[in-house]
Amino acid sequence: MKLAVAATAPFGADVLERLAQRHDVTALLTRPDAPRGRGRKTAPPPAKETAERLGVPVLQPARPEPNLDLGADTVVVAAYGLLIPDSVLAERLWLNVHPSLLPRWRGAAPVERAILAGDEETGVTIHETVEALDAGPVAGRERFEVGELDAGQVFARSAEVAARLLGDVLEAPTFEPQGDDGAVYAEKITAADRELRLEDPLDSWRRVRALSPHIGARGELHGRRMTIWKARLDDGSFVPEVVQPEGRSQMSYDEFLRGLRR
Repeated sequence: MKLAVAATAPFGADVLERLAQRHDVTALLTRPDAPRGRGRKTAPPPAKETAERLGVPVLQPARPEPNLDLGADTVVVAAYGLLIPDSVLAERLWLNVHPSLLPRWRGAAPVERAILAGDEETGVTIHETVEALDAGPVAGRERFEVGELDAGQVFARSAEVAARLLGDVLEAPTFEPQGDDGAVYAEKITAADRELRLEDPLDSWRRVRALSPHIGARGELHGRRMTIWKARLDDGSFVPEVVQPEGRSQMSYDEFLRGLRR
């Protein structure tokens, strides 16, 4: 089946790659190149890098406008990050891949917010893209347990589920109204969200998982500010496993402690 993809972030890149294994992806709609990393050098979005490797044509308008040359009547949207106006939505079918059980966690950070909140399960919702945020009628939904997964693992599982769900949805999509009962909004992650509450081991463990491996939780251990990339709960105690002191590379927590004893 011919379809286009609108994606920018790593999750969208993963969905794009999986869809390209099953369908004829005619084009990628993504955001313009932008400064990235510590050096703030202009670089392509992750989805563009994937598209170029796959030989998929790339469009990068500053904002979507009518008459986009996408080469398909259906567009799969996954972590695109720009508002798609009604005038553009009206031209073809746009299906959004959202990594939560909508209407819970509409918005920018559904995976992180689900883990932070201690949700026992999450999932993927395929819905028609409308101008209202993540509020379109639903074509497919699948849930799975969060368990001890970190955000990276949830995103990977969500991409796998999304590609499989879309295999069924794209054949003959049917929609049910989503409704607003139980709607919760997943606000963007802020600097305050990154700060560990070490007096609360469970919250700290969730925070590390929610922000790994893409952002990282922050805290002070043994008088040193650092990013904690991996941790575990051990008999109710918060135990760091992989840390990164300011100005240093990632290391095991045991390695960090050995350095303190020297």
